[in-house]
Amino acid sequence: MEIQKRKKDHIDICVNKDVQFDKLSSGFDSFYLEHNSLPEINFEDIDLSINLLGKKLSAPIFVSSMTGGLEQGKKINTNLAKACQKLNLAMGLGSQRIIIEMPESLESFQIRDVAPDIFLFANVGAVQLNYGYGEKEINYIIESVQANALFFHLNPLQEAIQPEGDKNFSNLVSKIDDIAKKIKYPVFLKETGCGISKKTAQILNNTSISGIDIAGGGGTSWALIESYRAKYPLQSKIGETFRNWGIPTAKSLIEVKENTNNKVIFASGGIKSGIDICKAIILGADAVGIAYPLLEASLESSEAVEEKLKQYIEELKISMFCLGVKSIEELKNKRDCLIKL
Repeated sequence: MEIQKRKKDHIDICVNKDVQFDKLSSGFDSFYLEHNSLPEINFEDIDLSINLLGKKLSAPIFVSSMTGGLEQGKKINTNLAKACQKLNLAMGLGSQRIIIEMPESLESFQIRDVAPDIFLFANVGAVQLNYGYGEKEINYIIESVQANALFFHLNPLQEAIQPEGDKNFSNLVSKIDDIAKKIKYPVFLKETGCGISKKTAQILNNTSISGIDIAGGGGTSWALIESYRAKYPLQSKIGETFRNWGIPTAKSLIEVKENTNNKVIFASGGIKSGIDICKAIILGADAVGIAYPLLEASLESSEAVEEKLKQYIEELKISMFCLGVKSIEELKNKRDCLIKL
């Protein structure tokens, strides 16, 4: 089926091709952290734990949405979920639209047998609300995987470039708000690598959604991925043109934080280290998502994913130690430690 082939193409391209922004960065390299030679704290006393919608997590790090819907996707999701269970981290699933069109693909998203305790996000494109999806379908997408919350992903650039893309993004705000009011699960909006602007944040601030994942520019370019998938030279060239389209993650994070109230804010897009995570939290993120850097490990084993996540966790902890900070809440109030170059 076409949708299954598309998902396989996406994984193969991400593994075998250069799919990263090459000119626009995430923006975190525009800041440095002011080193504290006398932190006056015990490294062992540093606590990275956070509370996400009532659930305590061991660190402000989550595995961002990747894939599902095929045998390879089952392996990836299982390895990611096992690592998250071991480390008590949150996880997002890849787009689940395929389970509506291909019910037999549901198993590739079901990870509760290996990760019964993690905070899990279901995921579907918000644009599907303009293609027949309603409360019934959204509840099924969430409950079929026993998720705690939902990501509605926003990917207008990808859909515009994708040959089989769904391009009707009209009147979505009211439909998203309506679903968020009707269902009993928290609803989050997430971009897919182009960022959320100040104006969009202001609009979303007036809706009933619980949170926003800005997913800014500087990491994986879905425009470029679709360029590799293109069937015609014109489509390929257009994808290349938009390779670096988007708002840098750091800039998007600052704007969203300044223009939203009482929303959980996630940052993802081009996160390369625990130092980036530290900067993102200071700039206003409640948690930070990682996807592409975990893909290769997820194709290997859960232990490989765990090792990579442990690296990010330890780098974050060392960053906090060298700032003299003992908790994530304290880190959020250390804006004076983040200096713009």
